[in-house]
Amino acid sequence: MSATAPEERLVAQVGEVMRARGERMTAARRAVLLALATTPGHLSVEELHARAADGRLPRSSVYRALDALSALGVVQHIHLGHGATAYHLRDELEPHLHAQCRRCESVLDLPADALDPVAAHLAGLGFVLDPAHTALSGLCADCR
Repeated sequence: MSATAPEERLVAQVGEVMRARGERMTAARRAVLLALATTPGHLSVEELHARAADGRLPRSSVYRALDALSALGVVQHIHLGHGATAYHLRDELEPHLHAQCRRCESVLDLPADALDPVAAHLAGLGFVLDPAHTALSGLCADCR
């Protein structure tokens, strides 16, 4: 995995935020961050483990790095069908929701306001919806 200038800038920016919080950019955090920055899509821990430092990192280090980067707000996790979890870099400008095709398992990014009417209805019932960590399930256009 070869980092380019944008990925190196991302690592430097995240490193600055971590240092400001009294944390450091470990080799595992750097490797996971670069794997996410250089691989499009939503990645499982297995995919990240294989990409981060070519699989030479212990899986536990990948999990700890993901926890730290998630707590920092740089990485978002989503729960896909059957309990699988995927990770991606958060888009600072436009947070978004997800949908997963139950046939081909592709993951689609949805606008952040896609569930606003549902959230409003549930709020009327006293329930606050937090859909950011779960993918909606259905069929994509190709599988319909």
